[in-house]
Amino acid sequence: MEIINTSGRRKTSVARVYLSPGKGNVTVNNKPLNTFFCVGAHQIAVNKPFEATETLGSFDVIANVKGGGIMGQAHAVSLAISKALVALNEENRRPLREKGLLTRDSRMVERKKPGQKKARKKFQFSKR
Repeated sequence: MEIINTSGRRKTSVARVYLSPGKGNVTVNNKPLNTFFCVGAHQIAVNKPFEATETLGSFDVIANVKGGGIMGQAHAVSLAISKALVALNEENRRPLREKGLLTRDSRMVERKKPGQKKARKKFQFSKR
C-alpha cells in the first residue's frame, strides 16, 4: 500500500495529512501528537476517525497544519484523516459518516462591513 495524501480544513486552518501503514505514530508539524496538541480534547479529536473505524494503532500519520487556532487545527487534521481512511477503504465511509467526521464545518468568521465597528456591531447612533 502506498502513502495516501489528503487535506482537511476548518475555519482558517488547513491540514495536509500523509497516511501510511505503521504502528500508530502521529506526527504534527514534525512534533509528536501529545507535544503539539497538549490538551486531551484535541488529541481525542485527532484520534476519533481511527476509533470510529477500529484502526487505532495501525497507521502512521504525518500532518502539516497551518493557520487558525489550535482547535481548528485539530479538527482539520481529523477531517483529513477521515478522508484518507475512506480513500484507503470505501467501507470506512459509513462509520465515519455516522459520527459526522466526513462533513466539513463550513462556519467561518463573518467579515467586517464598512461603516460598522465589527461584522454586526454598529457605531453608536445619536438621535440629537
